[in-house]
Amino acid sequence: MMLLSLYGFEGVLAKYEGVVNVRFDPSRIPSYVISGIGFLGAGTIIVYGGTIRGLTTAASIWTVAGLGLVVGAGMYATAVFTTIVILLSLIFLNNFEKFFTKGSRSIVIEIIALPDLQVTLIVAAFEKYNLPIKNVEIVKVENNLRNIFIKAKRNEDLDRMQLFEELSKIENVKNISERA
Repeated sequence: MMLLSLYGFEGVLAKYEGVVNVRFDPSRIPSYVISGIGFLGAGTIIVYGGTIRGLTTAASIWTVAGLGLVVGAGMYATAVFTTIVILLSLIFLNNFEKFFTKGSRSIVIEIIALPDLQVTLIVAAFEKYNLPIKNVEIVKVENNLRNIFIKAKRNEDLDRMQLFEELSKIENVKNISERA
């Protein structure tokens, strides 16, 4: 985007260089696009309990907007090169992250439930499947619901579907999902 602001409008500015009364800034619209997309990207960042999700999505939205501006200004070679660099970095860094988090020995289960839910029933289900609980976080949300985040030690022999089936049988449980 910096290259776009420095060199993307040289042709337009050179065309009107000798004209005395013409004043304009062709880089004004791209600057508004950059800040506007920043707000959209901020909307994709979500905080779940102790984890933050959506940072890569936010950065990708902002980057694609920048690529659109560069293509719109006719800087095709720069756009192609930047696209390749972005794709390679996303793939490489994703694999790099998986390499270091492969040893992560925790799972996080999110349960959306009515307030009448007895948390001891959930704890009993985790104990039944030999999953020691490391952390429990309960967040009250709208419509009389609450989110329960349970971080437990990972068990490689665990059949997640059986655990989810067991949890879904508990009265007042509305939704169960596993967080990455």
